[in-house]
Amino acid sequence: MPSARALRPEFVREQVQEHDFNVVNKPLGAWERIRDNAVARRLFILAVLACIWQGYASYLDNSLVLPTFSETMRTFLSRIANGELVLKSWVSIKVLLQGYMIGLVLALVLTILAMASRLGNDLLETLTAMLNPLPAIALLPLALIWLGLGDPSIIFVLVHAVMWPIALNTHSGFMGVSGTMRMVGRNYGLSGVRFVGKILIPAAFPSILSGLKIGWAFAWRTLIAAELVFGTSSGSGGLGWFIYENKNLLDIPAVFSGLFTVIIIGLLIENFVFRIIEQRTIRKWGMHS
Repeated sequence: MPSARALRPEFVREQVQEHDFNVVNKPLGAWERIRDNAVARRLFILAVLACIWQGYASYLDNSLVLPTFSETMRTFLSRIANGELVLKSWVSIKVLLQGYMIGLVLALVLTILAMASRLGNDLLETLTAMLNPLPAIALLPLALIWLGLGDPSIIFVLVHAVMWPIALNTHSGFMGVSGTMRMVGRNYGLSGVRFVGKILIPAAFPSILSGLKIGWAFAWRTLIAAELVFGTSSGSGGLGWFIYENKNLLDIPAVFSGLFTVIIIGLLIENFVFRIIEQRTIRKWGMHS
């Protein structure tokens, strides 16, 4: 008879507690919490830059060349208190939003046409190849001839600045949607606008959001440049005109306070509007790399 097979001994391991490894749960100190906070790190960088600015401007001791940070902040706060910078900012933002929204709608229409037919795709590629490299500010003299001095001329160049980067990024995002996602939409009977809205836009939203950010940056720079070069719009100027006027008056601290306002608005839009959109869409959907 064959010999009985030996049984394997069973070993039971008791659970090892953390204290057996000398693991100590130590709460983070104040410095560690600050260091792990992205907002605190960025504020620290801004504070360092402000100190460098203050030190170098104090060394030059010439407010016509470079006012100190403290002098710029005093001017900035005084112009905020009397409402001048608030009014100028609102004039600029109001015109910017009009041009941005029109450019966004036109970009989406072009992109949908490009996805719907080969002719639409050829149209988008041809127009972007022709017009995207053309600086928006270069069209302002023609816009002034066609539309006159006022908001319509500036809105025209803003639409040009916004439309092409949004259209290119949106089209690139749509083209990058996987075939599996497309088949899911077709299996659910989606087509046309419903297919674009429920399948293509959510799947391509990271690219779309990148286009929105780039379009915003292009529009903001174009608006300030247009106001700097061509002055007021409909009798009231925005931030660019504020900078230009104070440059002529040699009020350099006011010029820097205008530039400071432009930077602050850009930071607020980037870190609140677009950041909130990203958190509620891309990060929530698990699409962030």
